[in-house]
This record gives sequence, C-alpha cells and structure tokens, in this order.
Amino acid sequence: MTLTRADIAKAIRKQAGQPKQQSADLVDSVFNIIKHQLENGEDVLISGFGKFSVKERRERKGRHPVTGEPMMLPPRKVVTFKCSGRLKNKLNESAET
Repeated sequence: MTLTRADIAKAIRKQAGQPKQQSADLVDSVFNIIKHQLENGEDVLISGFGKFSVKERRERKGRHPVTGEPMMLPPRKVVTFKCSGRLKNKLNESAET
C-alpha cells in the first residue's frame, strides 16, 4: 500500500484532533522544509527514522533506451535515504514474528 500526503494528513487529523485543512497545511509545511534543505545541499536527519542526503553522481556511460546506442549520461544530483538503526531494528523485529 502506498502512503500519500492525504493519508498522512488524515492520520494527523485523527491523532491530534486537528481540522482537515490545518493537518494538510502541516504536512505540506514539513515537506517544504525538507525540500528546501535538500535543495540547499544540506542533509535532513530525523531522529529514529533516518537521514536524507544529496549525493553527486558523476558522468557515466549508458545506453539509449530505444536505440541501444551507447551514450554519456550527464552528472546529476540524487537524494539518498539511510534508515536509522532504531527503525532498522524495528523492521527486523516485525519480520521475525
């Protein structure tokens, strides 16, 4: 199952008793803060959850998906996520049961 922004806002509304619009605005604000930090090249560390980082990918060889011809892929930035140890342990606990 995919978790959407609307699902997160709904969960906040139920748990915190916030109005629908205020919950949606809160979710959007959190995502905008995370986006802004990543755009500035800064890491986002959420304790107990994980760390989002921006990594530089070098230029590399690839293939054109339609023609199969070799081509050079330009350098780019990608967002990576590293799960916290606490979350990793929690995931492995539930997998064992």
